[in-house]
Amino acid sequence: MSSSAKDKAKTPEGFTSLKTEAPPKNTVGFGALKAAAIQVNKYMKASDALKLSLKINQKGGFDCPGCAWPDPDDERSAIGEYCENGMKAIAEEAQNKTINRDFFVKYSVDELTNFTDFEIGKSGRLAEPMFLPEGATHYQPISWEAAFEKVGSHLNALNNPDEAAFYTSGRTTNEAAFLYQLFVREFGTSNLPDCSNMCHEASGSALTETLGIGKGSVKLDDLYKAEVVMVIGQNPATNHPRMLSALEKCKNNGGKIIAINPLPEAGLIKFTDPQNPIKLLTGGTKLADVFVPITINGDVAFIKAILLKLLEKEEELGNVFDKHFIEEYTSDYNAFVADLKTYNFDECLKASGVSVDIFNQTFDLILNNEKIIVCWAMGLTQHENAVIIFENLLIYFC
Repeated sequence: MSSSAKDKAKTPEGFTSLKTEAPPKNTVGFGALKAAAIQVNKYMKASDALKLSLKINQKGGFDCPGCAWPDPDDERSAIGEYCENGMKAIAEEAQNKTINRDFFVKYSVDELTNFTDFEIGKSGRLAEPMFLPEGATHYQPISWEAAFEKVGSHLNALNNPDEAAFYTSGRTTNEAAFLYQLFVREFGTSNLPDCSNMCHEASGSALTETLGIGKGSVKLDDLYKAEVVMVIGQNPATNHPRMLSALEKCKNNGGKIIAINPLPEAGLIKFTDPQNPIKLLTGGTKLADVFVPITINGDVAFIKAILLKLLEKEEELGNVFDKHFIEEYTSDYNAFVADLKTYNFDECLKASGVSVDIFNQTFDLILNNEKIIVCWAMGLTQHENAVIIFENLLIYFC
């Protein structure tokens, strides 16, 4: 591969196929139904699409590869327990189109680096093993036996099995993942990272240090019953739209939603459930009660400002913090208070970019409610200061 091809294979610095338009004020609805139908009809037979749609995220069916949103324990939609993104992912995974050797004769490695991720995915599935010899400009087909021999010879040449890392995707099917890890452990290592390491390493580290467990402890049913849900660094409608249905249930039960993000997310402004005919006709449900337009990298400052005000109220009223829980199950509370008092509220609020009015609306919801859930996603976990952000969030909210 040439040096220019290697450079192109890295994360692109330029933008591809981006268009700007006025931000929408509503999401999902008829538009989602139309977009999903177009993708499915383009890459699958209608009969196959219908058959698969009845099994997605259903008991006895299969997990959707679109995202990691949990399935309800009991109540599941008979119409379809999936979203527009899920159907798009299924359409790509289930497509019958294959890439044969003629494709690689036509396109050199340099030319392939100009393909977008979308174009690569929609080109089809690999039909046979391909190999790039030293100095070659095109991938070449090899037999399965030759492919296994090459992989095996490289692995066996290692001084120690731990010198190898076996990266995979969190969207891999359970059966394939089981066989893959069995092979890796038989080889002699447990180096099995996947995309969730990149996504959640920071939150896992902070959770382990503060709570002693590397995963969130909230169940889907908790979300329905929460008094306040704080959504921070997360765009549900874009990345995991099924969450919007859970937030709508929370709202219907009297819950309040705080959306914290530099830009407004259309799905948190208003959500139109495509499975609810009345909502389709009436225009959906307003979700976010408070939108906090935080400045980029202002997360820690904003959370510190909240903690400072909570401490102020605790010292004034004496009933804000759960002192019994703190004394029984935590350590270094006095050190936490001493550190917090080194910060200035006005400076923190200014650094966060949040107005006094918006801060007060947010703070009042946090102060006056007990059943509070904090949700986050890649906006925080892949942040430069991710671990620090989570540690500050977890100090109070968890």
